[in-house]
Amino acid sequence: MEKLFETMRRPGDPPLSNAAAAEAITQKTGVSISAAYLWQLRAGIKNNPTVTHLRAIAEFFGVAPSYLIDPGVDPDIDSQLDLLQALRDSRVRDMAMRASGLTPDALNSITAMINHARELEKLPPVTPAPPEEPLDDR
Repeated sequence: MEKLFETMRRPGDPPLSNAAAAEAITQKTGVSISAAYLWQLRAGIKNNPTVTHLRAIAEFFGVAPSYLIDPGVDPDIDSQLDLLQALRDSRVRDMAMRASGLTPDALNSITAMINHARELEKLPPVTPAPPEEPLDDR
């Protein structure tokens, strides 16, 4: 659940508080949930939430309820959350927009420069996304 709380904020913004999340979940889903209850879930004090609360939390964060139940992390959902978090940064969105339409060679060169910058900043490498399927012209 912590990954969801981290993802739902813009870079540089403070983390989403339990109170703000509880209010937003209640507004979006109509399911009443308190800040104290969210804190207990996040702290592991409560470990058996109701199905109604699980569904409401999942709906608010835009994930399947199973994401909150299953002990393992679904790599597909996890990579989508990573992408969502990156795209919340307007500088990243701006860079992506500028790269749109460039040739594959130009994109490969830019990717190499970004990978080098990540190494210099001592950031972990990014796992590349699988190549996109070409559009079918049928």
